[in-house]
Amino acid sequence: MILTDSEILEAIKEKSIIIEPFDPNCLGPNSYDVHLGDTLIIYEDDILDIKKPNKFKYIKIPESGYILEPGKLYLGATFEYTETHKHVPCLEGKSSLARLGLNIQMAPLGNVHFCNHWTLEISSLQHIKIYPNIPIGQLLYFNINTDKLNKGYNTKPNAKYNEKSPLPKESMMWKNFQ
Repeated sequence: MILTDSEILEAIKEKSIIIEPFDPNCLGPNSYDVHLGDTLIIYEDDILDIKKPNKFKYIKIPESGYILEPGKLYLGATFEYTETHKHVPCLEGKSSLARLGLNIQMAPLGNVHFCNHWTLEISSLQHIKIYPNIPIGQLLYFNINTDKLNKGYNTKPNAKYNEKSPLPKESMMWKNFQ
């Protein structure tokens, strides 16, 4: 079951959901709007290899905007830092951006006890100009029985994305082959 706005507020009050910074104007009937940070990752190689680290570079999104190219993968991050301790978070793109051909998340389902900025897998169907701090997605929260949870994401010894940072994180799939 998806949490409603009042249930999200209650979870924030009891600190089972943390959103920093929190803006009550971003709370919808059953979601919370998150914003794009100011940095993107672009991979430098034409062929990406899942068994090795891939070269990438950071690009700062200027206030004047940055034009995304179709067919190219960009990694961004949410401006907001989040923690989710009793629910399963899910990040979906904004429908207004999807109507412009912008997709932000190929893997929207998060983990209980994920504590970080969300990395966004951004792609566009045509050239589109984006800006830092635009509303980019919405977080939904699903109820689960945390009494049956053995281990949260932040305590998994092989979790690859626990290092806290406002920057997007490149794929670390290669660590699965070590």
